[in-house]
Amino acid sequence: MRSICTLFFLSLLISCGSPSKKAMHVTGTIDGLRKGTLYLQKVEDSALVSVDSFKIEKDKPYSLGDDIDSAEIYYLYLDKEDGDSLNDRIQFFGEKGEITINTLLKTFDSSAQISGSENQVLLEEYQSMLKRFNDKSLDLVKAYLEEDSMSLEEREANFSKESKNLLRRRYLFALNYANNHADKEVAAYIGAYEVNDANPKFLDSLYSKMSENVKSSTYGVELSSYLASLKEVKE
Repeated sequence: MRSICTLFFLSLLISCGSPSKKAMHVTGTIDGLRKGTLYLQKVEDSALVSVDSFKIEKDKPYSLGDDIDSAEIYYLYLDKEDGDSLNDRIQFFGEKGEITINTLLKTFDSSAQISGSENQVLLEEYQSMLKRFNDKSLDLVKAYLEEDSMSLEEREANFSKESKNLLRRRYLFALNYANNHADKEVAAYIGAYEVNDANPKFLDSLYSKMSENVKSSTYGVELSSYLASLKEVKE
């Protein structure tokens, strides 16, 4: 009986002494890294702050976490302790649950493979489409510079027209994408940060389609506050 009681109290002490698991758990590896510190960061009150850190040695898997309330943008910042801060930060859409981010030391940000976040999948799809608009914008600039069959005034007028049309299409795509995924926090993020200078009636329409969970999320609240400020200015 005494041994059973001893085991019980030992197990109780172990459970009380172990750290509680965070709502979001981020794990993974950085291939090629021998030594450095990895920080989990997010924006709070317009400042980028670290909410957790992990000391890495000899390709050791890392483990980070945060008590996240709703899905939002996070960053993995790697301090290689070499004085070089280039390409050392990975942006990802964090959310509750298990998230895995594996990458390479040499191409830290561009090689990141992220899994476990539905909002991240949607964000990557959205960003992939935006790249097409960005490429088209570069094509317009190239055509403007190389065109020699029109006068300068004609080229400028044509460039302005095509650029405005491309921008309009980009905004329509972003708004449609957000509306089609109004049950995810990525929709509120797009509305609050990607197209917040769009016509307020479109933003109002997007907000009205959002689920209650998304409306109460970090970006949902920010979008609501932004729309309220627009109405105050108008009045």
